[in-house]
Amino acid sequence: MPVNQFPRRALPARFRRTRVLIIGCGDVGQRIARDLLRGPSTVRQHGPRVLALTSSAEKAPLLQQQGMTPLRGNLDDVRSLHRLRGIAQRVIYMAPPPNHGLHDVRMANVVRVLRQGKLPHSMVYGSTTGVYGDCGGAWVDETRPVRPSTDRARRRVDAEQRLLRFGKESGLRLQILRIPGIYAPNREGGTPRTRLLKGLPVLQAADDVFTNHIHADDLARIAQAALWRGKPQRIYHASDDTQLRMGDYFDLAADLYGLPRPPRVTLQQAQQTLPPMMLSFMGESRRLRNARIRQELRVALRYPTVREGLQST
Repeated sequence: MPVNQFPRRALPARFRRTRVLIIGCGDVGQRIARDLLRGPSTVRQHGPRVLALTSSAEKAPLLQQQGMTPLRGNLDDVRSLHRLRGIAQRVIYMAPPPNHGLHDVRMANVVRVLRQGKLPHSMVYGSTTGVYGDCGGAWVDETRPVRPSTDRARRRVDAEQRLLRFGKESGLRLQILRIPGIYAPNREGGTPRTRLLKGLPVLQAADDVFTNHIHADDLARIAQAALWRGKPQRIYHASDDTQLRMGDYFDLAADLYGLPRPPRVTLQQAQQTLPPMMLSFMGESRRLRNARIRQELRVALRYPTVREGLQST
């Protein structure tokens, strides 16, 4: 039998490259891909092949330059996703839901397509800690019931539940990352600097809320660890160790940047001056426990608090 007719199972392991599909290849998705593809030539040669779903023809060359194989498809059009059937052994989903409604129809389309082919071995979904709603500043672990208070968070809950059902029914190993505020100095809008320069207010101490953070590079590393080491149907808080109220976070950033600290106002004053999206984050307070990413995923954070992260380059 000619060499090129050998069945796939007969090939030596070093010639069988795992295919990783990234759905949602924005800033974090590109960081994940960069880490997956990083390494000396001997490692890259036999490491994973990274596929990236994109709906933009203009973005395809950029993804190729970074070592990815672009696949054209639109999450809002299930007919354009047929190429995803059985194409990858592992999937990382970082795409946002639609900006309207109570259901994530994009996730529904992807699940529908994945069911039609050979299932991936594992899948990581990037969700949000907003699924908990306001917890009154309480400590929260992954077993806490969800109680979303915005339609944005309800769409995330819909996606999570859809995936958990899919994993349970099919045997797909699913890991859900509940992600807080993502920041990084080399991320567009990734630091409080612009807001500080605008002089926008924060809440006075009596009204202030606890906020949670993760550096974009650490999030990329957590996603990869979950892909390879995560337990099936498991939820992880992709959060650092920071325990700050929102106003204190902005004060810290101002001090690090040598800028004036933002003015403090009451909640009532904030409701009269700040946009609804900003106010929605000021209405939820919680502190995240993140032991699982250390104990199960064996992730050592490069930026355990925002102080280290904001000072990074």
